[in-house]
Amino acid sequence: MTTKTTGKSGKKTTGATDEAVARALLDRQRRTYAAQAGIRLRNTPAPLYQTLVLAILLSAPIRSDTAVAAAKALFDAGMRTPRAMADASWQQRVDALGEGGYRRYDERTSTMLGKGAELLLERYGGDLRRLREAPDPKKALLDIPGIGPTGVDIFLRNVQGVWSEFAPYIDHKALDGARRLGLPASPERLSSLVPGREMPRLADGLVHAALDKPLADEVVAAAGAA
Repeated sequence: MTTKTTGKSGKKTTGATDEAVARALLDRQRRTYAAQAGIRLRNTPAPLYQTLVLAILLSAPIRSDTAVAAAKALFDAGMRTPRAMADASWQQRVDALGEGGYRRYDERTSTMLGKGAELLLERYGGDLRRLREAPDPKKALLDIPGIGPTGVDIFLRNVQGVWSEFAPYIDHKALDGARRLGLPASPERLSSLVPGREMPRLADGLVHAALDKPLADEVVAAAGAA
């Protein structure tokens, strides 16, 4: 697609195609939030669980960098699997969250993480690949403490690279970012702008653009100057 892109103001950016805007965005969103938290995402139990933990943390009305830091602190403390999370004490989880700067929600989140880990162990043997096989995985995710519709979106946005049946996964917040950048508000059209392996990073970048207008303006300007 070579359609020129318009910004939120409706003004066309000289020479900027949708592909140029997408590439300018990826140049600024070099790693997904999962990668920033140290998660090497594969379709295996530990990284899938770590991505779920990150989704829970990102669901709160708190800065994304704080949520990422808190997830990394939990993982650095050894809480990388449902078993390790369930075996940790409530205070150990609180302490790790606090170390990551996640203090406003640390006590409630510690409780949710413990209960969620126990549910995953009981229902899926700690393996989210079994949840993937459920008749309605999105509904099954909502049973996990701490995961609401926003958490489901964050989780599936990240795992679409390894759970291909959900790709392209562009949720409402990412679509807000696409509109701000003047990109098509269609998951299918957005997915045509980048290779499939880049979709999680593009989706995260679109969310970033939705939350950060100066970043969105910078992306559009860079695309127009390319």
